[in-house]
Amino acid sequence: MSFIGVLEAVGKGFEKGLKWALNYAIPVEKLLVLLFPAASPVAAEIVDATTLIQNAVLLVEQKYAASGAQSGTGAEKLSEVLLLTEQAVTALLAKAGINADSGFIASIISAVVAILNVQQAQAPATV
Repeated sequence: MSFIGVLEAVGKGFEKGLKWALNYAIPVEKLLVLLFPAASPVAAEIVDATTLIQNAVLLVEQKYAASGAQSGTGAEKLSEVLLLTEQAVTALLAKAGINADSGFIASIISAVVAILNVQQAQAPATV
């Protein structure tokens, strides 16, 4: 198999894995209520920021899973998700009147990861 063929096979597997992961994602409106309980009415910017974070978390998790380095890399994953999302999330939250720095966004990312972990742990029991 050629190098390009290998890359195409990995890409197809990655796409299937991402679709699987999105099935376990929590609807953003539920995440929003958990992460920003005081946000009423719900601002579109907060939904967009939360969606962006959740999708970046899933993407980074899939990347690490595809490379076989899924465990023991929490700080690296957090750093990567922060790099992917910080500027956009800061701007979106600012539009919603929320002043967010890197530490605040990292806390949101960690909360999203924790919620997704709980969601995934509960999934086999409900299936």
